[in-house]
Amino acid sequence: MADLSSLKVGLEGSASALVTEERLATRVGSGNVPVFASPMLIAVMEAAAVDCLEGHLPENYQSLGVQLNVAHTAPTPIGFTVTAKATLKEVSGRKLTFDVTASDGVEQIGSGVHTRIVVDTPRFMARLAAKSLPRR
Repeated sequence: MADLSSLKVGLEGSASALVTEERLATRVGSGNVPVFASPMLIAVMEAAAVDCLEGHLPENYQSLGVQLNVAHTAPTPIGFTVTAKATLKEVSGRKLTFDVTASDGVEQIGSGVHTRIVVDTPRFMARLAAKSLPRR
């Protein structure tokens, strides 16, 4: 098992995304209203969790998102910037749990819990490559 001792409850990370045409629900297929899409909200929340871990994982290790429970509670129009914050709330072996929130500069637009798993990158990539081989 990798040394994950630098992962401490309370670590924080953030990420932002400008609401552009490409990030609207109407563009990504998640609705018929031209507002920031829920899949894009989830992506910026995941990016905040990744930012939280920056510099804290051993060499040749990374984290992968495995679970999200998010409420998207307010709409955001094009031109606004959405900022997500992730706070590490639990470390259980290689399982990391984060509280995540997002706001658009006017109000909080989403919140939830996100779980990531720490993986050995070369081992993970070997598994992926094996899965990509032609099946008989």
